[in-house]
Amino acid sequence: MPESDKPILLGANVSIAKTGLLAAVQETIEYDANTFMIYTRSNRGGKARPITEFHRDEALALMKEHNIVDPVVHLSYLVNLASAKEDTWQYGIDVLTEEIARVEYLGFRYIVMHPGSHVGEGEAYAIGRIADALNRILTGNEKLWICLETMAGDGSKVGNSLEQIADIISRVQHEDKLAVCIDTCHNYSFGYDVVNDFDGFLEQFDKVIGMDRLKVAHINDSKNPPNSRKDRHANIGEGSLGLEALHRIVHHEALRGIPQILETPGGKYREEIDLLLDRAPQSSEA
Repeated sequence: MPESDKPILLGANVSIAKTGLLAAVQETIEYDANTFMIYTRSNRGGKARPITEFHRDEALALMKEHNIVDPVVHLSYLVNLASAKEDTWQYGIDVLTEEIARVEYLGFRYIVMHPGSHVGEGEAYAIGRIADALNRILTGNEKLWICLETMAGDGSKVGNSLEQIADIISRVQHEDKLAVCIDTCHNYSFGYDVVNDFDGFLEQFDKVIGMDRLKVAHINDSKNPPNSRKDRHANIGEGSLGLEALHRIVHHEALRGIPQILETPGGKYREEIDLLLDRAPQSSEA
C-alpha cells in the first residue's frame, strides 16, 4: 500500500486501571482515537498484575468494532539495561523477558523501551551493556519488535543520537527484532531540527538506521528550547515546537500507518487529537 493511502494512526498514553486493556480501549474510544499506548505494570515496581486479568478478549472485540489498531506497550522506566549493577541489570533482563510474553499474549506488535542510563560508566560501556542484555533476552522467535526510543540527552541517558541507536542495534544478534520509536520532544531537545527540517531528520534517520525500523512515534511538545538536553513534555501547541510543526509531523507521509502517541500532561488528549486531526472540538454536551 502506498504511504499516502495509509491512515494516520493517532492516540494517547491511556490507563489500565481496574479492567486492564478494556479500560484502555474505552478511554481511547472517548478520544475518538484509532490507536493507543499502555504500560502493563507500574513504574513504581512491585509485582505486575497477571496479564490474564486484562479482559483481553472483550477489549480486542471492542477494538475491532471501533477500528482501533496497532497499540503500543511502553516498558517500565525502572528497567535499565545499561546499569553496571548486576542486580539492576538482571532485573531489567527479567522484566523485559516477562514483558515480551505479556505483550505477545495481548497480540500487540510493539514494546517501546528507553535504552538506559550509564550512571557514570560512560556511553561506550552502556551501549555494550544494553546490547549484551538484548542478546540474552532475544531468541529470534519473538512475534513483536522491541522499539528503542530516541532520548533527549538529559542526565546519563544513552540512545540520544541516531548513531547511538544504530550502534546498539548493530551489536544484537537478532537485530531483526529491533526497531525505533522517535519522540518529537526528545529529538528537538537533543538538537535535531524537527521543527524546520523534519524531512532532513528523516533522511538522516534513513541513512543511519533505515526507515524500515521506524515503527512508533511519540508526539509531544517541549517546555524547553532546542539543544536544551531536557526531557520535559508540554501540551500540543503550548511549547517550543508549536502546533504548526507538530501538525505537519503527524500528517507527514512517512508516518502514515505508524502509531503516533501523545504523552502530554494535563489530560487534554481529546482536545489535542482534535487539533492535530483538524476535527471540530467535541461539544461539552456530547
